Amino acid sequence: MDRLDMEILKVLQKNARASLSDIGQKVNLSVSAVGERVKKLEASGVIDRYVAIINGSFFHKDLTAFMFISLENPSYIDSFQAFVHGENDILECHYITGNYDYVLKVVTNNPATLETLLNKIKSVPGIIKTYTNVVLATCKNNESVFPE
Repeated sequence: MDRLDMEILKVLQKNARASLSDIGQKVNLSVSAVGERVKKLEASGVIDRYVAIINGSFFHKDLTAFMFISLENPSYIDSFQAFVHGENDILECHYITGNYDYVLKVVTNNPATLETLLNKIKSVPGIIKTYTNVVLATCKNNESVFPE
């Protein structure tokens, strides 16, 4: 991957719907050269997929929280992960180091729906401790890594 590929990636990250012509103008390449490079970036897995980033406010998903979860022991991992996959308000689940085992990113409607989800989580077998932080404001939110 060279400097031109990085420039193409930067353009696509700002607007994944940019035409090959628009990209070519920004990186000084022909449409066919941009097309070939984009195909190679897709085939190699550098570009994983193209997605629409949906504004949660349109669906009244106005509350973001991070929940930290501790499991009693590793035998509960599979059932916990199955539960997480079934909850639409849980956008991300990460296995972490430190005082907790997992951190969840939750986007939900309001404090009442957050409380309902928290009570469901606390009823999952093997969960021994939770800790929740509600987001007051988001200062930075990149959807993916950005090429240097």
